[in-house]
Amino acid sequence: MGKPQKVATLLGERQKIEKEIEELQRSCEHRTKSIKSVRERLDSTAMVIRYVCDECLLSIGYPSEKEITKYLKK
Repeated sequence: MGKPQKVATLLGERQKIEKEIEELQRSCEHRTKSIKSVRERLDSTAMVIRYVCDECLLSIGYPSEKEITKYLKK
């Protein structure tokens, strides 16, 4: 298998995986959350602080300035 075919195969697999993750996150009830550092976007290396669901890892909100300060002191 040549490089172009391998890349196409991997991109197809990534698309399937991303779709499955999206489905799991959509069906999650987000019962518990934590403050975490996460990438701003999938294609970004910039980190941001967000509330993240403990079960499905979806970013679900923004902590207050006070909560961010407390998180950073840990």
